[in-house]
Amino acid sequence: MKIATLVPVVLLTTVFSGCIVAPVAPAYTAPAGVVYVAPTYPVPGPGYVWAWHARFGWGWHHPQYGWHRGWR
Repeated sequence: MKIATLVPVVLLTTVFSGCIVAPVAPAYTAPAGVVYVAPTYPVPGPGYVWAWHARFGWGWHHPQYGWHRGWR
């Protein structure tokens, strides 16, 4: 009787035991002569990366939407 209740539990555990892997964010390094500054607020949305802007300094950049907070 115990094996009959144990088999479904083992099967469900096996089926739902897959690894969950976070997407890999592109690695970004500071250009030569630029001091890295850590973000002061969280990521505004998916797809944004912390990047260097030549005029404004560090900020969140999205490949499709551009700079967060309107940087051009």
